[in-house]
Amino acid sequence: MTTAAEVLAAEHAAIYAYGVIGAHLTGAAATAARDAEAAHRARRDALGRQVIAAGATPTPADPAYALPFPVTDQASALRLAVQTEERTGAVWRSALATTSGDERQAALDALVDCAIRATRFRRAAGVTPATVTFPGRPG
Repeated sequence: MTTAAEVLAAEHAAIYAYGVIGAHLTGAAATAARDAEAAHRARRDALGRQVIAAGATPTPADPAYALPFPVTDQASALRLAVQTEERTGAVWRSALATTSGDERQAALDALVDCAIRATRFRRAAGVTPATVTFPGRPG
């Protein structure tokens, strides 16, 4: 069961990752990373408003997050972007089971957005296939 706090934590982590990712990209890839970060910030903000409306306090972001590997160049930055979208998408996919109505639609929209961004970053990295069969599902 995925809670709003877990989804919010995933969005916080994605935003942090894009701070690192963006420092190693140029051109169209850098623009895509900025757009991805903005999308994650918008979802984080919407979740925060949802939590507040429910009478709770949103969990703040951690000061730092452990990255799964060193990011030192464009190739590793693109790899982290793909992994960030896959992991965030997996959390949103998990949220589908515990939501309904507008919240379920928001979770589905987020999963689709993550899958599209992951595909774009796979393509930029030259990864084939660029798509996966079931986005948000572990390997």
